[in-house]
Amino acid sequence: MRHLLLASVFAVGLATAADANTFRWANDGDVNSMDPYARNETFLLTFLGNVYEPLVRRDRELKVEPALAVRWEQPSPTVWRFHLRPNVRFHDGTPFTAEDVVFSVGRAKGPGSNVSTKLATVTQARVVDPLTVEFVTAQPNPILLEEIADFFIMSKTWAEANNAAQAADLTRREENFATRNANGTGAFRLVQREPDRRTVLEPNPNWWDKAEHNLTRVEFNVIANDATRVAALLSGEVDMVYTVPPQDVERIRRTAGYTIHQKAELRTIFLGFDQHRDQLLKSDVQGRNPFKDVRVRRAFAQAIDVEAIRSRVMRGQSRPSWLMVGPGINGFDEDLDKARPPVDVDAAKKLLADAGYPNGFGVTMDCPNDRYVNDEAICQAVTAMLARIGVRVTLNAQTRARYFAEILGPGYNTSFYLLGWTPSTYDAHNALFNLMATRRGSQGQFNVGGYSNARLDELTGKIAVETNAAERNRMIAEAFRIHAEEVGHVPLHQQQVIWAAKSSIELVQLADNWFPLRFVRVR
Repeated sequence: MRHLLLASVFAVGLATAADANTFRWANDGDVNSMDPYARNETFLLTFLGNVYEPLVRRDRELKVEPALAVRWEQPSPTVWRFHLRPNVRFHDGTPFTAEDVVFSVGRAKGPGSNVSTKLATVTQARVVDPLTVEFVTAQPNPILLEEIADFFIMSKTWAEANNAAQAADLTRREENFATRNANGTGAFRLVQREPDRRTVLEPNPNWWDKAEHNLTRVEFNVIANDATRVAALLSGEVDMVYTVPPQDVERIRRTAGYTIHQKAELRTIFLGFDQHRDQLLKSDVQGRNPFKDVRVRRAFAQAIDVEAIRSRVMRGQSRPSWLMVGPGINGFDEDLDKARPPVDVDAAKKLLADAGYPNGFGVTMDCPNDRYVNDEAICQAVTAMLARIGVRVTLNAQTRARYFAEILGPGYNTSFYLLGWTPSTYDAHNALFNLMATRRGSQGQFNVGGYSNARLDELTGKIAVETNAAERNRMIAEAFRIHAEEVGHVPLHQQQVIWAAKSSIELVQLADNWFPLRFVRVR
């Protein structure tokens, strides 16, 4: 009996220890897919970066370091040779080889994928031997490693066996086996998936790297309501929340046993306009498109008070910006960033009148309500500000899944929208190529409004291959001046990364809002 009692106590002790290393965290929206090519979006990529891995990854200081590739060299200016890590296996036990890398490149550049821009300059991936692969680029690419640091490798065998050799297109609401299942090489493996509710991960016991975390189980919960999410944290139901409402920051900070983690983010939040169609999809203007007139776009810029958004909506937790990139991104120019036109309602009204809209016009604004910090509240503020110049905005706020399907789907079905972008390379070319360059192939894939300028396109191409830093930054500045003069978009701000966690949780907060579980420890 005594032995049974001791065994029972010991078993309870083990269960308690295991539970102590269960990490429960929450966000206001879900990952949407377990397919790492489904969406080029930070939250999806950072979550799946715990399951899947790239050839090179970023360390605690956001510097590139080896991951599935142990080393690399360039035999010629347009060839990158990667030597792969030996003895790595996917979660299902399948060996990782060069064939998986070549397959992944093809899948990422193929139909349904939303991450093709990460490999835009790669024209060919070829196997040299089972642990060596080469990437051939269309021209010299000095930032290729930065571009592929979040390009994840999938198992060719697993994807083909499960009819998931092609990515399911989320913009068309498609699904396949990879949408709800995952098989990577990363530090954690997927064990349970309940879309829009909960996703559970467990440590990969065969991971190639030495684990810095001490987690035994990770439970990710979707809690859409701000108050409910904060209550779950303060009641101990969850250990950490990834999205913290600005109005609750100080209350959490003052609560014993909890820590606010706050850092300026590299993401820029901005407004965009449909400048491509001859008539807007969602407007009461017939037979023409007001956003093709720079005077209308400039009127919007002069009507929107970013300082008021900073102080009232964001409660001081944002940095107003006039560039599509912020501090910390190579190519950021502080002088250009200060050149924002002043808020001037009368001048904005005159611009609208000169453009032929003396009484303003009506337009629908598409906005997410669970993607960025206070996103819907920002859109509501913009709606009120534009009303002062006679622009009647109908706000269409949706969950991120519906929102991205709407604006990024075939045809880019929006007239006026809010979006955020973090250059994954930490270089201005990423924003130029993805957001501002003319839509052409993988170029301009996230240029939702179809802004186009031939000189900016020319500069974007030259910046991609220029190795002289001074000349490269000069061209970046010229491109940004062109974009600002034409009001191609209206940048609003860089938001703060704000997380909250129990003080017993050790974690690493990065300026790109990535959350690697491999750095998390429960004390």
